[in-house]
Amino acid sequence: MSGNDDYTTAKSVYDFVAKSIKGEDISLEKYKGNVLVIVNVASRCGYTSKNYKELNELYEKYESQGLRILAFPCNQFRGQEPGDADKICQFAAKKNVKFDLFEKINVNGKNAHPLWKYLKKEEPRTFGDLIKWNFTKFLIDKNGKVVERFPSSTNPLKMTKDIEKYLNA
Repeated sequence: MSGNDDYTTAKSVYDFVAKSIKGEDISLEKYKGNVLVIVNVASRCGYTSKNYKELNELYEKYESQGLRILAFPCNQFRGQEPGDADKICQFAAKKNVKFDLFEKINVNGKNAHPLWKYLKKEEPRTFGDLIKWNFTKFLIDKNGKVVERFPSSTNPLKMTKDIEKYLNA
Protein backbone atom coordinates (compact mmCIF):
# COMPACT_ATOMS: atom_id res chain seq x y z
CA MET A 1 0.00 0.00 0.00
CA SER A 2 2.69 2.48 -0.92
CA GLY A 3 4.31 2.08 2.48
CA ASN A 4 0.96 2.15 4.32
CA ASP A 5 -0.03 -1.15 5.85
CA ASP A 6 -3.40 0.10 7.12
CA TYR A 7 -5.71 -2.28 5.29
CA THR A 8 -8.75 -0.68 6.94
CA THR A 9 -8.49 2.41 4.73
CA ALA A 10 -8.15 0.50 1.45
CA LYS A 11 -10.90 1.01 -1.12
CA SER A 12 -9.95 -1.97 -3.31
CA VAL A 13 -7.20 -4.52 -3.86
CA TYR A 14 -5.56 -1.93 -6.11
CA ASP A 15 -4.44 -0.04 -2.98
CA PHE A 16 -1.93 -2.79 -2.16
CA VAL A 17 1.61 -3.64 -3.13
CA ALA A 18 2.95 -7.19 -2.91
CA LYS A 19 6.35 -8.66 -3.66
CA SER A 20 6.61 -11.01 -6.61
CA ILE A 21 8.25 -14.39 -6.05
CA LYS A 22 11.39 -12.71 -7.48
CA GLY A 23 11.27 -9.98 -4.81
CA GLU A 24 9.99 -7.11 -6.95
CA ASP A 25 7.35 -4.73 -5.59
CA ILE A 26 4.18 -5.10 -7.64
CA SER A 27 1.38 -2.57 -7.33
CA LEU A 28 -1.88 -4.46 -7.67
CA GLU A 29 -3.08 -1.48 -9.68
CA LYS A 30 -1.34 -3.35 -12.50
CA TYR A 31 -4.40 -5.64 -12.56
CA LYS A 32 -7.00 -2.87 -12.86
CA GLY A 33 -9.85 -3.89 -15.16
CA ASN A 34 -9.18 -7.62 -14.78
CA VAL A 35 -11.06 -10.25 -12.82
CA LEU A 36 -8.76 -11.76 -10.22
CA VAL A 37 -8.54 -14.99 -8.30
CA ILE A 38 -6.31 -14.49 -5.27
CA VAL A 39 -5.31 -17.75 -3.62
CA ASN A 40 -2.95 -18.99 -0.92
CA VAL A 41 -0.99 -21.98 -2.23
CA ALA A 42 1.22 -24.74 -0.85
CA SER A 43 3.27 -27.41 -2.57
CA ARG A 44 2.73 -30.23 -0.06
CA CYS A 45 -1.01 -30.11 0.61
CA GLY A 46 -3.60 -32.73 -0.26
CA TYR A 47 -5.34 -30.08 -2.37
CA THR A 48 -2.19 -29.11 -4.29
CA SER A 49 -2.36 -31.27 -7.43
CA LYS A 50 -6.02 -30.61 -8.23
CA ASN A 51 -5.81 -26.90 -7.43
CA TYR A 52 -2.68 -26.23 -9.48
CA LYS A 53 -4.08 -28.26 -12.39
CA GLU A 54 -7.44 -26.49 -12.35
CA LEU A 55 -6.01 -23.01 -11.71
CA ASN A 56 -3.84 -23.56 -14.78
CA GLU A 57 -6.92 -24.63 -16.78
CA LEU A 58 -8.86 -21.55 -15.69
CA TYR A 59 -5.94 -19.29 -16.53
CA GLU A 60 -5.41 -20.82 -19.96
CA LYS A 61 -9.12 -20.62 -20.78
CA TYR A 62 -9.82 -17.09 -19.51
CA GLU A 63 -6.54 -15.15 -19.61
CA SER A 64 -7.41 -13.64 -22.99
CA GLN A 65 -10.73 -12.45 -21.51
CA GLY A 66 -9.03 -10.72 -18.59
CA LEU A 67 -8.65 -13.30 -15.82
CA ARG A 68 -5.55 -13.04 -13.68
CA ILE A 69 -4.58 -15.45 -10.91
CA LEU A 70 -2.41 -14.22 -8.05
CA ALA A 71 -0.95 -17.06 -6.00
CA PHE A 72 0.58 -16.44 -2.59
CA PRO A 73 2.60 -19.31 -1.10
CA CYS A 74 1.96 -19.74 2.62
CA ASN A 75 3.59 -22.05 5.17
CA GLN A 76 1.12 -21.46 8.01
CA PHE A 77 -0.80 -24.72 7.62
CA ARG A 78 1.21 -27.68 8.92
CA GLY A 79 4.35 -26.40 7.21
CA GLN A 80 3.10 -27.44 3.77
CA GLU A 81 5.07 -24.75 1.90
CA PRO A 82 8.54 -25.08 3.44
CA GLY A 83 10.63 -24.07 0.42
CA ASP A 84 12.30 -20.78 -0.32
CA ALA A 85 11.48 -18.72 -3.41
CA ASP A 86 13.75 -20.82 -5.66
CA LYS A 87 12.18 -24.10 -4.55
CA ILE A 88 8.68 -22.67 -4.97
CA CYS A 89 9.58 -21.50 -8.50
CA GLN A 90 10.98 -24.94 -9.35
CA PHE A 91 7.79 -26.59 -8.09
CA ALA A 92 5.62 -24.14 -10.05
CA ALA A 93 7.66 -24.78 -13.20
CA LYS A 94 7.04 -28.53 -12.87
CA LYS A 95 3.32 -27.73 -12.63
CA ASN A 96 3.56 -25.50 -15.75
CA VAL A 97 2.28 -22.49 -13.84
CA LYS A 98 1.77 -19.42 -16.04
CA PHE A 99 -0.15 -17.29 -13.54
CA ASP A 100 1.53 -14.82 -11.16
CA LEU A 101 3.37 -16.06 -8.09
CA PHE A 102 4.15 -13.81 -5.16
CA GLU A 103 6.51 -14.13 -2.21
CA LYS A 104 5.66 -16.47 0.63
CA ILE A 105 3.48 -14.67 3.17
CA ASN A 106 1.36 -15.17 6.25
CA VAL A 107 -2.39 -15.03 5.73
CA ASN A 108 -3.37 -15.21 9.41
CA GLY A 109 -2.21 -13.52 12.59
CA LYS A 110 -0.65 -10.17 13.34
CA ASN A 111 2.01 -10.70 10.64
CA ALA A 112 -0.54 -11.46 7.93
CA HIS A 113 0.05 -9.55 4.70
CA PRO A 114 -2.16 -6.41 4.64
CA LEU A 115 -3.82 -7.60 1.40
CA TRP A 116 -4.97 -10.76 3.13
CA LYS A 117 -6.24 -8.80 6.14
CA TYR A 118 -8.25 -6.73 3.67
CA LEU A 119 -9.59 -9.77 1.81
CA LYS A 120 -10.81 -11.35 5.05
CA LYS A 121 -12.42 -8.09 6.17
CA GLU A 122 -14.24 -7.65 2.86
CA GLU A 123 -15.51 -11.24 2.58
CA PRO A 124 -15.45 -12.83 6.03
CA ARG A 125 -17.87 -15.73 5.39
CA THR A 126 -18.09 -18.22 8.19
CA PHE A 127 -14.49 -17.92 9.26
CA GLY A 128 -14.28 -14.16 9.76
CA ASP A 129 -10.70 -13.08 10.31
CA LEU A 130 -9.33 -16.54 9.62
CA ILE A 131 -8.09 -18.38 6.58
CA LYS A 132 -8.80 -21.99 7.51
CA TRP A 133 -6.43 -23.78 5.12
CA ASN A 134 -4.38 -23.70 1.92
CA PHE A 135 -6.12 -22.84 -1.34
CA THR A 136 -8.69 -20.40 0.02
CA LYS A 137 -9.76 -18.45 -3.05
CA PHE A 138 -11.06 -14.88 -3.33
CA LEU A 139 -12.75 -13.66 -6.52
CA ILE A 140 -12.21 -9.97 -7.28
CA ASP A 141 -14.26 -8.03 -9.84
CA LYS A 142 -12.88 -5.62 -12.46
CA ASN A 143 -13.16 -2.75 -9.97
CA GLY A 144 -10.89 -4.45 -7.45
CA LYS A 145 -13.74 -5.39 -5.09
CA VAL A 146 -13.95 -8.74 -3.32
CA VAL A 147 -17.12 -10.46 -4.58
CA GLU A 148 -16.75 -14.10 -3.51
CA ARG A 149 -14.78 -16.28 -1.13
CA PHE A 150 -14.34 -19.99 -1.76
CA PRO A 151 -13.06 -22.48 0.80
CA SER A 152 -10.12 -24.81 0.22
CA SER A 153 -12.50 -27.65 -0.60
CA THR A 154 -13.87 -25.79 -3.65
CA ASN A 155 -12.11 -27.00 -6.77
CA PRO A 156 -11.18 -24.05 -9.00
CA LEU A 157 -13.24 -25.28 -11.98
CA LYS A 158 -16.35 -25.04 -9.75
CA MET A 159 -15.76 -21.27 -9.84
CA THR A 160 -16.24 -21.09 -13.63
CA LYS A 161 -19.78 -19.64 -13.61
CA ASP A 162 -18.82 -16.99 -11.07
CA ILE A 163 -15.68 -16.06 -13.02
CA GLU A 164 -17.64 -15.83 -16.28
CA LYS A 165 -20.29 -13.64 -14.65
CA TYR A 166 -17.65 -11.06 -13.65
CA LEU A 167 -15.67 -11.33 -16.89
CA ASN A 168 -18.87 -10.56 -18.81
CA ALA A 169 -20.03 -7.78 -16.48
